[in-house]
Amino acid sequence: MALVQLSEEEIRSMSVEEKDDWWLKNVYKGDMPQLTPRAAITGMMIGAALSLTNLYVGAKTGWTLGVGITSVILAFAFYKVLSRIGLGREFTILENNAMQSIATAAGYMTSPLTSSLAAYMMAFNEVIPRKVAFVWIVVLSILGVLFAFPLKRRFINDEQHPFPEGRAAGIVMDALHHSDARSGLLKAKLLAGFGTVSAIFEFLKAEHAHLLEKLHLKALAIPDALEHGLFQKLGWHPRVGGQELENLSVSLAPEHVMFATGGLMGIRTGLSLFVGATVNYLILAPIMISSNVIKPDVVNGATVLGVRQFVGQWSVWPGVAILTVASLVAFFSKPKMLLDAFSGLVGGKSRMSEQMRRIELPMSVFVIGIPIVSGVAIYLAHAFFGVGYLMGVIAIPLVFVFTLIAVHSTALTSITPGGAIGKLTQLSFAALDPGNMKTNLMTAGMSGEAALNASNLLMDIKPGYMLGAKPRQQAIGHVLGIFAGAIVAVPAFYAMFLSKGPQEMVTREYGFPSALTWQKVAELLTRGIDQLHPSAATAAAIGAVVGLGLELARMAARGQMPLSPIGVGLGFVIYWRHCFAMFMGALVFWLAALIWKNKQGWGYRVVVENAEAICAGVIAGGALTGIGIKMVEQYLLG
Repeated sequence: MALVQLSEEEIRSMSVEEKDDWWLKNVYKGDMPQLTPRAAITGMMIGAALSLTNLYVGAKTGWTLGVGITSVILAFAFYKVLSRIGLGREFTILENNAMQSIATAAGYMTSPLTSSLAAYMMAFNEVIPRKVAFVWIVVLSILGVLFAFPLKRRFINDEQHPFPEGRAAGIVMDALHHSDARSGLLKAKLLAGFGTVSAIFEFLKAEHAHLLEKLHLKALAIPDALEHGLFQKLGWHPRVGGQELENLSVSLAPEHVMFATGGLMGIRTGLSLFVGATVNYLILAPIMISSNVIKPDVVNGATVLGVRQFVGQWSVWPGVAILTVASLVAFFSKPKMLLDAFSGLVGGKSRMSEQMRRIELPMSVFVIGIPIVSGVAIYLAHAFFGVGYLMGVIAIPLVFVFTLIAVHSTALTSITPGGAIGKLTQLSFAALDPGNMKTNLMTAGMSGEAALNASNLLMDIKPGYMLGAKPRQQAIGHVLGIFAGAIVAVPAFYAMFLSKGPQEMVTREYGFPSALTWQKVAELLTRGIDQLHPSAATAAAIGAVVGLGLELARMAARGQMPLSPIGVGLGFVIYWRHCFAMFMGALVFWLAALIWKNKQGWGYRVVVENAEAICAGVIAGGALTGIGIKMVEQYLLG
């Protein structure tokens, strides 16, 4: 069934009331089942599981991956199978839509655990109680949901912005429910099959040797570094600048989850990560480590000097400079877009029909809820983190301003500029409350989390608008997803990463690049640039110039430049082996699209058309198995 939509001319010429009438007549599906108990339970279960995959990927790369389309395929296939064997009926398209709202909310709420909250604990060597983390994340997420309420009619009903990722979810749901079911079942089979293979592969990794030995499977272990066997046979011990490759994180590691993550990113980001990481770890790291610029750590009485110390003390600074400058230049390079973000918030009252009023996001909830939830957030920021009440009060309008800008970016590109939003907040409070790193970190956390949830809710409502759903029910579902994700992800985070304290969070496997970036920016803004080693300060200045140059070049090339400044900057804080794996994943799927162009051919129909399902399966299977094994080893095997 073809999705109906307004033409560009109709969007420009029709009033919002006329657009509402058109939508009610042509799209709205009335009382078709939507937020049913089974949709809610399914969304919460799938979302809770997928929140763990985001926790895993976020701790390694700093990224938060969208899980909406993955959840749509899983739920469609599950209820299709139940229907075929006579144990239930198929999901309606609007039940699937409500379910994906819940699942994506659960997946995205993990972000502060691998960014602002982790940065706070690392900076102050303090474990925040689990209850505090749970309450803090939930309150900020709900604040973001409420801030989205007054923006929905403007960005979706009136201006009909694309929200590309949300639109893609709507198209996938329409295809699954209104076309040949074989296509949907193929996606589900590929997701399940690659998920199973990925889980087995993860289970057999040599890093889980303790468990494999207990099960007498050690002979099947996949080595941590695939190149070691070859080097041993050749009697070769390669070094760069006197440093062993492994000490620089340079390894052909079996990082299949990162490979699949790269497949979702695309070739430009994958290549940029590889370029940034290669310059950082194969050129700069050997020089800085060998020249005694980097200070060793003492771990269990032993002196340790390697990539972890290099990143924490040195390379994070040019990386942060590239990221920050490129993000801010891109952010402010389109002043019209920024002005447009605010232009629709003032003006005459909308003459909304009574039918529309009953299903729309209720503005009364926004008017009553914002003061209450904001007051709670201000109190919690003071009670939990020592943020002054005045600073908390100032933070709330800034949160709304930055959320508005972030939503506008998401509406056009599907990219929520959380990094830039966080840096803007940190810069603002460095001036408002100089020298206070707690205020600097946690107010930025407020902005980032609220902006992410507001943007995510509207991204979820976009496919609902396309399919004729009730936005009020999707907002309720989003809140259910927040609780589902928090209930699972918070205890998992503490169990996986905090058993040995905040200072041991960053390891060979989990670099926490986003948290490290937040921490270092806060330290720089509150303690002063004179705290840096002179070479790190110089590198930061060069990084700023590189970020500016790459972003200006990208803009001049109208997005056709092969390098992304964001990807290059992240290559300075994500370990080389992870960047290489992501690059290879991006390369393989890019080459597949070049080779298999015939839409009727096997390669296109199975690999190219279903790349997202394949990658999602690998990520989910590997990440969930890795988390499960880590907990078993830590709590059952000691």
